[in-house]
Amino acid sequence: MKKLLVFIFLIISAIACQAESYKEGVHYKELPQQVAVSGDKVEVLEFFWYGCTHCYSFEPFIKSWKKSKPANVEFKRVPAIFRPDWEIQARAYYALSNMGVIEEVHGKIFEAIHKDKNRLNKKEHMVNFVSQNGVDRKQFLEEYNSFAVDTMVRKAKKKQKAYQIQGVPTVIVNGKYQTSGSMAGNYDNLIKIINYLVKKESTK
Repeated sequence: MKKLLVFIFLIISAIACQAESYKEGVHYKELPQQVAVSGDKVEVLEFFWYGCTHCYSFEPFIKSWKKSKPANVEFKRVPAIFRPDWEIQARAYYALSNMGVIEEVHGKIFEAIHKDKNRLNKKEHMVNFVSQNGVDRKQFLEEYNSFAVDTMVRKAKKKQKAYQIQGVPTVIVNGKYQTSGSMAGNYDNLIKIINYLVKKESTK
């Protein structure tokens, strides 16, 4: 029994030390201007770009985390738009989301770009690709060119500016904290920092 208590104490101590090792200004930063979030869940945003090698490498980690994330977390992706040609993939992301098929196609877009070297940086290339992967071509084009997607793209640009996004992947926790792979050191650690920040916001 005594050995068991010592073992439990060591585990708790290790967890506590790990949490204390995440320093504001080093592993994450608090935004100078917090952005209000709606709802009572802790919002986690991932800013990404399909053409980003680092985002592609991070995708398996975020995909696994989504399966075990705390119940009080609402996760959303936000396509970054640093250049006009990035908007093509952002519009595709939102069009596929509105069609309810983004989870089926999201990973395939990453694979096409980074494994098959199909850049998908032109509208006609993206249309052809998604239609070859089971997406209705006509419906996709309607969504891609829709007012709803126009609005989503505008909001994504505003969020990118509000959260002072300088690169991808970047994660925002509850409109208050920003972290990234470069700040975390590696993607496994980035997931741990996300969980740490979620816990901070959950215990307010």
